[in-house]
Amino acid sequence: MSHEKEQLKDQAAENTLNLNPVISIQGRDILSSARMVMMQFLRQPVHSLKHVGHFGVELKNVMLGQSELTPTADDRRFSDPAWSQNPLYKRYMQTYLAWRKELNDWADQSSLSDLDRQRGKFVIALMTEAMSPTNSLANPAALKRFFETGGKSLLDGLSNLAKDLVQNGGMPSQVNKKAFEVGKNLALTEGNVVFRHDVLELIQYKPLSEQVLERPLLVVPPQINKFYVFDLSPEKSLARFCVKTGLQTFVISWRNPTKSQREWGLNTYIEALKEAIDVVLSITGSKDVNMIGACSGGITTSSLLGHYAALGQKKVHSFTQLVSVMNTEPQQGVDTPAALFADERTLEAAKRHSYQAGVLEGSEMAKVFAWMRPNDLIWNYWVNNYLLGNEPPAFDILFWNNDTTRLPAALHGDFIDLLKNNSLARPGALEVCGTPIDLKQVKCDMYYVAGVTDHITPWQACYKSAQMFGGKCEFVLSQSGHIQSILNPPGNPKARFITNPDMAGTPDEWLKKGTKHTDSWWLHWGKWITEHSGKHKEAPAGVGSNKFPAAEAAPGTYVHER
Repeated sequence: MSHEKEQLKDQAAENTLNLNPVISIQGRDILSSARMVMMQFLRQPVHSLKHVGHFGVELKNVMLGQSELTPTADDRRFSDPAWSQNPLYKRYMQTYLAWRKELNDWADQSSLSDLDRQRGKFVIALMTEAMSPTNSLANPAALKRFFETGGKSLLDGLSNLAKDLVQNGGMPSQVNKKAFEVGKNLALTEGNVVFRHDVLELIQYKPLSEQVLERPLLVVPPQINKFYVFDLSPEKSLARFCVKTGLQTFVISWRNPTKSQREWGLNTYIEALKEAIDVVLSITGSKDVNMIGACSGGITTSSLLGHYAALGQKKVHSFTQLVSVMNTEPQQGVDTPAALFADERTLEAAKRHSYQAGVLEGSEMAKVFAWMRPNDLIWNYWVNNYLLGNEPPAFDILFWNNDTTRLPAALHGDFIDLLKNNSLARPGALEVCGTPIDLKQVKCDMYYVAGVTDHITPWQACYKSAQMFGGKCEFVLSQSGHIQSILNPPGNPKARFITNPDMAGTPDEWLKKGTKHTDSWWLHWGKWITEHSGKHKEAPAGVGSNKFPAAEAAPGTYVHER
């Protein structure tokens, strides 16, 4: 049981929501691709019959016990020993694997264009993963649980299904939401709101040392999820690590917009950030700040830095960028399912949909994203919650991931335009707050973190994005996925990262010559950010100032808005 829960936790940490589904995949696109596959099957009868014949031969080998088909090493669905040791179950599994393999071979060898072939394979994957033997009541783990519990697991599973049909839009619940409460067992680092704006709250954390570093740190989270990804449990809180390092730490908590804020665009968020930076400078007496930007917050902050560069203002001393892509040019071999359907019509339809609604719902994005990775985000929980009758796991990352926010229509449209036009990669193509943006004019030192197994913001695209800036960059490749790259505290036995100061070549050239390190990149970054934070001075007695006094205790009020 504990092994099953650990697997769910590992997969949860690897599959978290972000900007990828901002372009959405529409049902009609899936149906259109399915029709295309069926028509192609009829258009190439000889090709199709050849693969039917191949399947027949492999099926004969399966029945005779001569098939050598096995699941891939990363396919954890068939880990129960019954799938390899029981002759009937083994044949059931191999029949499924043969069918899936032949469908994919058929698509690979068809006369479809590259794009249509990839779209077809995506539809085939949706169908074959839904029909996996592990998703049925014949699942040996489900049968064992049924007999062990005297049938109670089936009743519990039906109860979980009924709850999800009523409360979760028919999707399997990914987390036990009753196990967590923000401000009670999440987001516990002590601090206060010191500034509130229509768009954001600014939280300052209380110093934990007698001395602090002169230059403050401002953290800008993504707009799609709540800020406390930086302050989950105390042992994996980057905010607490920063405070313990002696950094005067501030974090942005974005407001959860409603349709009345539909006109909030990228300019709106950047103007709000500019006000927050001025407040931080006023409270600390510093002339400039260090900043962290993550995911879509990194896109927003990069645009702000380009704006400051155009104005000749030097309010940001250094910038740490976490798992964020500025260069949206397709990267060979790392295309995502969303990108397959990101044509002009789909992008315009996505913009039109959010404009009509006023906002893009986070829950809607989460559902789209789940269908992009159905094995990890749907069928895993189908088996756990319904077939095994277990409660959804109690995991803080999953709770945060399900605590989604909305995007105002204008900001959604701006992000889509950035994706479609690759505006940040072209000097002057994007205008922010009345100034053209050229990231090569951003000369401050940068620390850029990417994840080697990150399928949301692929590390190669992060690397290309890091090369777009004009300052000195320390690029760090963490041996983990999207959120695990951020939540990577010291002492994690699995933590590894790669560095290489030479960023003149391609991503593969950089990786080949990189230096491998053990433990967390936090320690490496802690030394880097300390060197960029000035001298030590006596820590203030509390937070805020006379002009900006401490208000509500962290995590503030905006984080609780639904």
